[in-house]
Amino acid sequence: MTPTRRKRLYLVLGILAGVAIAAVLALQAFRSNVMFFFDPTQVAEGEVQEGARFRLGGMVQEGSVQRVSGTLETRFVVTDFKHELNVTYSGVLPDLFKEGQGVVAHGRLNAGGIFVADEVLAKHDEKYMPPEVERSLKRGESRLEPAQGG
Repeated sequence: MTPTRRKRLYLVLGILAGVAIAAVLALQAFRSNVMFFFDPTQVAEGEVQEGARFRLGGMVQEGSVQRVSGTLETRFVVTDFKHELNVTYSGVLPDLFKEGQGVVAHGRLNAGGIFVADEVLAKHDEKYMPPEVERSLKRGESRLEPAQGG
């Protein structure tokens, strides 16, 4: 092999190695930032990996919001009308957060089965509901229909 071809070969191999390293790093970064959406029924059925961060969506159950006086901690229940999941959040809630409205919370389950949220998102206006929550609630209602009919 001539010296010119050897230089080209090393250059091509270096470029390929650089692209491979960049692809591996990009995939690792993407995998660590992916956050899956689950509803309370899926959590109750054990579809969530232990310790994994995920998005929880559903409706804030009427009469479930409890604020701890002297702190920013709030406890509430998220439901998909089939199962409920207790949520605790320490921080300022969005202005549009209220009972009976759609909500998406980011966080993880603790050892006691309580969802510890580090971010809570509420709906934008009267007609808006996050698409994941809307699909989840429709699935929950379709799951309930056969049980009500029989």
